[in-house]
Amino acid sequence: MDAPDHTRLRRLVNVAFTARVVENLRAEIESIVDELLAATGDEGTVEFVGDFAYPLPAIVIARMLGVPSEWRKSFMKWSDNLTAYSGTGRAAPAVAESASRSAAELTALFKQLVEARRSNSREDLLSRLVEVEDEGDRLNEQELLGMCGFLLVAGHETTMALLSNGLLALLRHPAQLQRLRTDPQQIATAVEELLRYDSPIQHQTRSAAEDLEIAGTPVKKDERVIALLGSANRDPATFPEPDRLDLGRDPNPHLAFGFGPHYCLGAPLARLEAQIAILALLQRWPTLQLINPQPHYRHHTSQRNPLRLDIRVAGRVG
Repeated sequence: MDAPDHTRLRRLVNVAFTARVVENLRAEIESIVDELLAATGDEGTVEFVGDFAYPLPAIVIARMLGVPSEWRKSFMKWSDNLTAYSGTGRAAPAVAESASRSAAELTALFKQLVEARRSNSREDLLSRLVEVEDEGDRLNEQELLGMCGFLLVAGHETTMALLSNGLLALLRHPAQLQRLRTDPQQIATAVEELLRYDSPIQHQTRSAAEDLEIAGTPVKKDERVIALLGSANRDPATFPEPDRLDLGRDPNPHLAFGFGPHYCLGAPLARLEAQIAILALLQRWPTLQLINPQPHYRHHTSQRNPLRLDIRVAGRVG
């Protein structure tokens, strides 16, 4: 969506993702992280994606939206089905049918919840979206339901990929992992480097608004262009030694969250979740060992993350 429609919707929704609102979620995210870690057992093998990286952001975004806990598993299933349809690059009728059912079920749930919030507002994101108004402008029902579905998928799948890719990168670079253990104050720059090093979203597709030329290649108006974010984040002209993981890299102008007016709305939330989760993992498990150094990855044209990540943990603290 382009301006002015995009500008209007972004302005209305941005009220729910200010730095203050996101920072107020810190205690709740810490509690969810502790809850998930407590369920993994004292020592042994943990399947990190399924046991931790997958449920954490789903629980966070569901609680933010005010979705009842009994819908948590359905929430994750819907998100998975919609993502599977959006980026496989294959025309699979069964995948499309599954995504269509998930979209219908998701919309029905949010319709029910929106009606409840109209008569009984709560302290949650859905209530803010129902009530948000700027100079008399509000979200209509279609925009509201579409935004809820978008926030579910965008707030779940990409953060899951950030956590999975990030831990895998740390385990493959033990010196950098130890560096973060020794100096946890580096967590902010560390998360930025993990985003750059193995971006959850590898490309974005855009349509040219006018005739132009990119690096000597003519692009006509309305032609589609695939911007490879993952490639840009390894550009040697911008990042010295781009293939080296450096948790202290600064400056780090990566494009993992995009750029310009479409910059990721949920970037502050993703950063906060990753910072809290990674530090909690390192504190709880002084010993982390990657069991399968070459995990299988999701079949997706844009999103990049291992399907599962088996790790051996030991020496649990607390």
